[in-house]
Amino acid sequence: MVAMFAAGMATFVLLYDIQSLLPELETAFDVTPTRATLALSLTTAALAVTLLVAGPLSEVVGRTRLIHVALWSAAAVALASAVAPTWEVLLGLRVLQGVTLAGLPAVATAYLREELHPSVHGRAFGLYVGGTALGGMTGRLVTAPVADAAGWRWGLAAASCLALASAALVAWLLPASRGFVPRPRGAGLRATAGMARAALADRALVALYVLGACAVGALVAVLNALGFRLSSAPYDLSVGTISLVYLVYALGTVSSTVSGRVADRIGRRATIPAGCAVALVGVLLTLSGSLPVIVVGVGALTVGFFCVHGLASGWVTARAHLAGVSTGQAAAFYLFAYYVGSSVFGNLGSAAWTHAGWSGVVALASALLLTVCAMVVVLRRTPALDASAR
Repeated sequence: MVAMFAAGMATFVLLYDIQSLLPELETAFDVTPTRATLALSLTTAALAVTLLVAGPLSEVVGRTRLIHVALWSAAAVALASAVAPTWEVLLGLRVLQGVTLAGLPAVATAYLREELHPSVHGRAFGLYVGGTALGGMTGRLVTAPVADAAGWRWGLAAASCLALASAALVAWLLPASRGFVPRPRGAGLRATAGMARAALADRALVALYVLGACAVGALVAVLNALGFRLSSAPYDLSVGTISLVYLVYALGTVSSTVSGRVADRIGRRATIPAGCAVALVGVLLTLSGSLPVIVVGVGALTVGFFCVHGLASGWVTARAHLAGVSTGQAAAFYLFAYYVGSSVFGNLGSAAWTHAGWSGVVALASALLLTVCAMVVVLRRTPALDASAR
């Protein structure tokens, strides 16, 4: 669990390190807020597409091998991004960053389900997602102050060094798989296509895919636009100061861990709606012009999101296992939807800010969270495959 916490942290350091630098990139490369956001949305889009390959690939080559390759290669690409000479080269490297990062999220929940006793799955998934929350916070907190002092290139370099340290820790601590049964190499495309059809045929799994896409879309839309809002009048905050807002991500670490423990007792079906409600209240609070209230709203959104995502990601592998669906394939589809939602809705958040101001961002995020609520209703009406599941 220490190794998987560190792996999740490293992945999200490199995925979201650039988010706090978007106002800096806007100025450095003379691009619009919507174009600046491509530095993040193209990364998540590339990650989403690669997950469709990485999930089935892990069924053949193994979970731990893919985790190690992903972490080391992603850290190397991050170092290269820090010295990108042009905007186009930076975007190309950010696309490659998404490709290299796909190995860990594609297999993380499947690895935990195979290696740990079912009685601790909820808290294990919650702790892993807590690591991703801490990584998202750390990436933003490391890059922004360094960028204020020495420029955005040194900010990205600092994040890549942190990821290299995490990769070394994972190489030292992560146990080899013992519960993994590899699929024969000759299984072929037909078997892979069959697994994909099965992962798309289950109503509850599809609802979870949509839920994940909309939940993360609401969070990223708000966070992408937040930097532009707080760097302009009447706030006029520096990139380093804005990064302090991301300290609320620590609440996500607590939220995902605690909600996992609660779900182990009362069930996911009862816990996820509470997280969704907290996130929606948080979005509405950001309509205030008061900076402290905005920070509280972002904190509530973060708490609610990590509750929802932490439970949904673990629910996908649990449901897939009971339905006889490949857990790796189901996890890949969930994360594909998750990162497509992050990419598409995150970019729409910046566009909403440009064309409709903060009220447009809030309208977009609220609509996405209401869609999450609709998916919760679908899940509650779908019979459980395990009589003891809640």
